[in-house]
Amino acid sequence: MTSIKGIALALAKVAIVQAAHEPFLKPARNITMTKREEYIAKMKLQLDELDAKMDQLEAKAKEAKEDARAKYKEEIAKLRQQSRLAKGKLEELKASGEEKWDAMVAEMEKIRDAVAHSYNYFKSQLK
Repeated sequence: MTSIKGIALALAKVAIVQAAHEPFLKPARNITMTKREEYIAKMKLQLDELDAKMDQLEAKAKEAKEDARAKYKEEIAKLRQQSRLAKGKLEELKASGEEKWDAMVAEMEKIRDAVAHSYNYFKSQLK
């Protein structure tokens, strides 16, 4: 049985992440974001949301049977590592020049998709 307190905490984290990013996704009337800034903000939000969802899975995994918990812990550690790599790539993207932008965006999206795929696969295994 999943800990309601753990899930509630993880859901609260998702709401906080979304609220924290809202100003970046909806620019003020007099301030226009460049496409680059919009993309970076959107990608950061997606990665932060995946982290918050990982927190939810981690709470659920803690409630698993003892023999499965070790495997789940290992898989969550792999997800966290992928997330760190994605955030590192996002930092590289922020620092990239115009000449590398398109290639960096393509690479960033592949990494984000890989993290999301790994998350979805792991989530499907928890049921």
